[in-house]
Formats: sequence, C-alpha cells, structure tokens
Amino acid sequence: MLPRAVFLFNHDAAHQAAHIAGIMAALAVAEPKIACVAAFGTPRIAEELRRLVPPQAAQRITWHDLSLAPALDAALALPDAVLPARRLARLRAAESFLAGADMVVSTERTCLLVRRRLRARMGGDAPLFVYVPHGSGDRNVAYHPELAQFDHMLLSGQKLVDEMVARGIARADQCHLIGYPKFDAVDRERRVQFFDNGLPTFVYNPHFDPELSSWYDHGPELLRRAAAGKSYNLIFAPHVMLFRKTLHVSLEYRTARLRPDVPPEAREAGNVLVDLDGPNLFDMTYTLAADGYIGDMSSQVYEFLIHRRPAFFIDTHSARHPREEANRAFWANGPVVQSVDALEPLLADYRQVGERYRAAQDRLFSYTIDDRPGERSVERAAAVLARLARTRIAEGLQ
Repeated sequence: MLPRAVFLFNHDAAHQAAHIAGIMAALAVAEPKIACVAAFGTPRIAEELRRLVPPQAAQRITWHDLSLAPALDAALALPDAVLPARRLARLRAAESFLAGADMVVSTERTCLLVRRRLRARMGGDAPLFVYVPHGSGDRNVAYHPELAQFDHMLLSGQKLVDEMVARGIARADQCHLIGYPKFDAVDRERRVQFFDNGLPTFVYNPHFDPELSSWYDHGPELLRRAAAGKSYNLIFAPHVMLFRKTLHVSLEYRTARLRPDVPPEAREAGNVLVDLDGPNLFDMTYTLAADGYIGDMSSQVYEFLIHRRPAFFIDTHSARHPREEANRAFWANGPVVQSVDALEPLLADYRQVGERYRAAQDRLFSYTIDDRPGERSVERAAAVLARLARTRIAEGLQ
C-alpha cells in the first residue's frame, strides 16, 4: 500500500490554497509511489485547487470532499460568525479518514485538534502533521505556542526558522527551508493595468483583526479621499476575511468591533477599484499591479515586495501594545503613520520613499523569504515531504 499524504484545505475561504496546492502537485508528479490526497472543505476551495493544479498532477491526486451535511452546515452558521465552528466540525467528521494518512499537510493549526486525538488513540502510529505557514509575517499568531505540536515545518525563510527555534516552538531539525511556494503559482512579471489615467496606483490591504486593522478607524476615510482627490488610483483589496463578517472578534486581544462598510462614493469612482471577495485577492494580481502598498499588519506586504516598491503602514495599536514591537518588525519596510492626513503627502512622494527604504526591503525580504533563482519552492518542499515519507515507512518496517 502506498504511503498517503493528505493536503488539508479546510478554511472557509480560498486564500490559503496557493500556499500548499503547488507542493501537492509537485509531489504527485515527482513521487508516484506516494498517494496524494486533496481534502477540501468547500466548493469554492475545490474550484481554486482545480485552477492551481495542472492536469498532469490533478489526475494523480485523489480528491476528498470534507463538506458537512446541509442540515449541520446550516445549524453551525450562527456560532461560525464568532468561532471557526464549521472548520472544527469538518475536522471531527474527518478524524477516521485522517487517521489513515501517513502525513497531513496544513496551513493552519485547527488541524491540531485531530492530531491530539489521534496521538492519544494511536500513539506513534498517528500520521505526521506538517505545517506550511500561509504567509511570512511577524505577528504573535505566526509563532503561536500550539504550533509546537506539529512534527515538521516547511518555512519560507531563515527568519521563521530562527524565531521558531528561539521561541521553543520547534527544533532546528524540524524546520525545513523551502522558500515561498505561492510565488511558483504566479507569473512574477505579469502586471495588469486596471486604470488608464496615468496616475500612480496603490493597493490598500488592511487586515481583519479589529485590534490591529486600519480599516475600522481610517479605511473608509482613505477610500473617500482617494475618490474625491483623484490624484492617485486605489485598489481596495482587503484580507478576504474582513468582509466575511460584520462583527469581528479578536480572541488574541479580547476585543470586538463592527466592521464599517465601503463608502458609496468609492464604489462609484473611476480611480478606485473595490474587490472584497474576488479571485484576484488570492493570486497576487493586485500586489503585482500596484506602484505602492498601503497596509497595517498583513504579511502580504512580502508578496508585494517580490519587486521592491514603496510600502506604507497605518498604525492604530502600537501605543496600546508597546511591548509587541517585534510583531511589527516588517514596518521597517516603509514609513509608518497614524492617520490618512499624514499618509497622503507621503503618497505624493512615493518614488523617493521607495528609494529611501530599498536597502531595508532587500535585507528584510531576503531574511524572510529564501528565494533562490532557478529553484522552485514547491519542488524543494516536495523533496522534503518525500524524504519524511520514506523515513517514516522505513522506521515502521523496523
């Protein structure tokens, strides 16, 4: 019987799929003696996977639907507004299925619920759980203590390895440097022109966490200013989870806030593009298209910096959390402001801003993402997984 590697796509949105879909495809093609399984939670995610996985790999992959029964799915709608109730329910329902795997690869830690149960039941015969982060940021959540329960980690750069080891989350031999798999899923030189007015284009990418995001206090005003001033173009491309809920709860900071809506004038302006849930949010279309980046706490800034360009950050929380300076290390990639009033003059001077921060961006990007010319991250990752699978089988035969 072939060793089985299950790639777990169990989020409620499709934004994490590109971080491991390419690894799954590379493993399926390179290692036909390893059975690759795509376990997906929603039809939208399945659709995104079919887009990302080439036909040659797709025919070698087993596709497994984790969807809940309609009645249970509907019953979980209310608690799911606050907690990942559907995700957890899918995991519990899939426990027996996952028990038959040799390896489970995931981009999020909710799967650890199953790992704990399987370890208690199966001991050392339980599958290996392998973590691939869906980003390369510096926030606390990137180094959550629960991540220590993963058996191995495939990490984008030396920064993540150093932090995982320094925080006691993983040993060095559990950390495997692979680069950034999502980069292999895009044409790095592709640049779509969304506007034909000759103005500079900025992408605004706020996070969803109500304690950290700039959207709640400054975002609508930024969109209104862009629409009224017409001195630059603005692509509003928030974290896809921001507009999935009206009430956002931060478990990390024990706070909750109602999410403001998009101002009508922004939707009507010719120099503002609003995308709250489209596929371009996931495939780097907007970060590749922009002349500058405006954000707060999203690690997506490193996807933007695949080509070094000016980045700007809106700070809404540092005064309340002065001891979390390390979580904001990526703010060294550009100027930090506390208001739209302070931001707009910098946007007008964006080229010079980019030049001032170029050296810092080079240093931080190379530390965060081990991007090697001529080497595909997905193939580096697939080689690691194949080696882990072979080692596991060999140990089981002893």
